[in-house]
Amino acid sequence: MFGNKKIKSSKIDTLVGQGVEVTGDIKFQGGLHLDGKIKGNVTTADSAEGSVLVISDRGCVEGDVHVAYAVINGEVIGNVFASEKLELSTKARISGNVEYNLLEMASGAEINGQMLHNENEKKRLEHKKEESPANVHHLDDTAVQS
Repeated sequence: MFGNKKIKSSKIDTLVGQGVEVTGDIKFQGGLHLDGKIKGNVTTADSAEGSVLVISDRGCVEGDVHVAYAVINGEVIGNVFASEKLELSTKARISGNVEYNLLEMASGAEINGQMLHNENEKKRLEHKKEESPANVHHLDDTAVQS
């Protein structure tokens, strides 16, 4: 849209087409393109780095959205959590709170809820990746015997 930091392009692994309605939570990795309707929460799989959710102007989610990257041009009735970047196109309509790290919003997009900039989420995720099981401290044998 406006800046240099575009959402990482990701191939579309999953398509929910126009006229399709899914009831229940969806957990995905890769790219999810939504032209239909989802009544449930949409989240990325735990280890799904670079996963992208694209909601077209015909797409709708009735539930919470937890993703790293999202491009929304449709409707979300629920809260949106984008740990990396959120792009809201001109026809985007969100009825719920939005938590984001980086936000790009076109003229005409609507958010009916609170907005919270949270760069700590990204830092927390990065810190979690850096931690390793070797960082666990154990008592030495002498301390255990006393």
